[in-house]
Amino acid sequence: MASEIMRLEEQLRLVLEGEAWHGPSVLEALAGVSAEQAGSHPIPGAHSIWELVLHIGSDYALVLRRLAGDGRRLTPEEDWPSCPQATAENWQQAVETLRRLNRQLREAVRAFPAERLDEPLVPDVPYTAYTQFIGVTQHNLYHAGQISLLKQVLATV
Repeated sequence: MASEIMRLEEQLRLVLEGEAWHGPSVLEALAGVSAEQAGSHPIPGAHSIWELVLHIGSDYALVLRRLAGDGRRLTPEEDWPSCPQATAENWQQAVETLRRLNRQLREAVRAFPAERLDEPLVPDVPYTAYTQFIGVTQHNLYHAGQISLLKQVLATV
């Protein structure tokens, strides 16, 4: 029987890389998106795909920071980082950073003691380790849906 740690790690992989039962993963939703498309705002007032990718990365960074014992909240600039110039190289780097952060969190989850899953990662942050790990997957799914909708809009523009 798989351990809870291994199930959490697998969910973190599936939500980013694919083969999840719900539908497209983040990377599947990003497939075929150009830098120009990623940086565009096809829906007035909505975030761009690029902004969503950077924001998803900020969630990984937050949990990794908490795992390191740092309970500071994200600043608005950390939570929604500014997009660089919309070049293919910058876009590729943004997606690769997301992959790297996912790998780092999965490695940290695999090394996390299962007996501590019901404890907060740091004092003054009321969420348990389990809630934060599974919360990253929920956050990814929420934004993967937004990315999919933005792609649909871009296809009609």
